[in-house]
Amino acid sequence: MSASITVVGLGSGNPDRLTIGILKTMQRASKVYVRTLSHPVIAALNELEVHPDSFDHLYEAHDTFPEVYESIASALINLAKAGDEGQELVYAVPGHPMVAEATVRLLRERCPAQNVTLTVLGGESFLDEAFVRLGFDPIEGFQLLDAAELSASLVQPQLHTLIGQVYDMFTASEVKLALMELYPDDYPVIVGHALGVEGEEVIERVPLYELDRIEGYGNLSLVYVPRSDDSKLRQRTFARLHEIVGILRSPEGCPWDREQTHESIRKNLIEETYEVLETIDEDDPEHMQEELGDLLLQIMLHSQMEEELGTFTVYDVIQALNDKLIYRHPHVFGESHAEDAESALQNWEQMKAEEKRRKGLSPEKASALDGIPRDLPALMKAYKLQKKASKVGFDWDHIEGVFQKIEEELGELRQAVAEGQSERDTALELGDLLFAVSNAARFIGADPEEALSRTNRKFVARFSYIEQQLAAQGKTLQESTLDEMEALWQAAKTETREN
Repeated sequence: MSASITVVGLGSGNPDRLTIGILKTMQRASKVYVRTLSHPVIAALNELEVHPDSFDHLYEAHDTFPEVYESIASALINLAKAGDEGQELVYAVPGHPMVAEATVRLLRERCPAQNVTLTVLGGESFLDEAFVRLGFDPIEGFQLLDAAELSASLVQPQLHTLIGQVYDMFTASEVKLALMELYPDDYPVIVGHALGVEGEEVIERVPLYELDRIEGYGNLSLVYVPRSDDSKLRQRTFARLHEIVGILRSPEGCPWDREQTHESIRKNLIEETYEVLETIDEDDPEHMQEELGDLLLQIMLHSQMEEELGTFTVYDVIQALNDKLIYRHPHVFGESHAEDAESALQNWEQMKAEEKRRKGLSPEKASALDGIPRDLPALMKAYKLQKKASKVGFDWDHIEGVFQKIEEELGELRQAVAEGQSERDTALELGDLLFAVSNAARFIGADPEEALSRTNRKFVARFSYIEQQLAAQGKTLQESTLDEMEALWQAAKTETREN
């Protein structure tokens, strides 16, 4: 058998708040250890003939706090196992043992497997002092966050927020940056040092932007952000977006939004998608931000309609997407590997096939052309059909075969026009030619939709040049000859050449 470990809390810093039970536990212990001597209670313990050993030396021996905590937990367990049955080792930590104390969590996880008896007693938490000294009731809504792991996604402005473990100005700077993603730069926050400790307590109210410009940060520091019901503070949150869309569709919301159905706004989804693509082509990030928001609204509206029917919510959409991304990237979230983009794509396709098997579908029985949306633009769809056919070997060996096919289809189109075939038959020949041209794009590694889009932009730029030059001469297009326009077109090739 081994000695037992009893964990006690030293409280927030005021020695008068130590309980009699905890004092007696430390006084009767075979040995007392503290995580750190940097605590106001230590001097009082020495006066009471309690002289603990500390693990401060481990802070110097390791580069990160997790490494320190691992070492402390291991050291305590080894000390207990080396002790005799009946001996009690006391491990005293700042505050309450169960509040923001990683070493205690590690002991709770490991002691049972090591046959070491572990007892955790209480202690005054820094939370007790915070509620009193900062003057708020946690029943109104409260969250405690760790400065070391703080992100804007964790912060809920409608809750009182305490951020602990703000050890230094660097940590305060990280806290400031995270909070600024939600709050205005001048939003008032409160910094507390050594709350409840006579002669050491400092409480400062500062604008958020000054959070890392004040002195005094240390082991007993925290940041308090008072709760607020101001909806503007939630404007950068997804939850607020979901709330707004729900309001728009509610009986008290917008009459137009209430009347919409999947079918009535179907075209909007397509239009907004193309508007996003236009901002990408124009390399306009500011406009792109706006258009991405319009596209997101369409997704939110369709999801809200289904939420009203009870089928799914936008959060179900997000969960399904997260599950899919994690599952299809085993080289990122699992144990597989991908050395390049090609092997990553192979992993993706393999996981897609496995998903189908789990749904009772047989990838082997599916058509090689499955998975292409029915309503894709025709040129884009042709490109994707050819790519899928190519994967199973239905393809030319060289691009020369594609060129011959283009010439063949062009000849058949010429013949159809010369023979005066029906409009339908001539259009089919034109489609065959476009399909063959799309294949050429695949062989040269170009997306035909993108290639044609660039040509469209080039045509618009050159034609606009013609209009501008004619306008400068006091002419309109209708008043100009074809030769004049052709001459300006040739000039436009130089003036509007793409970079």
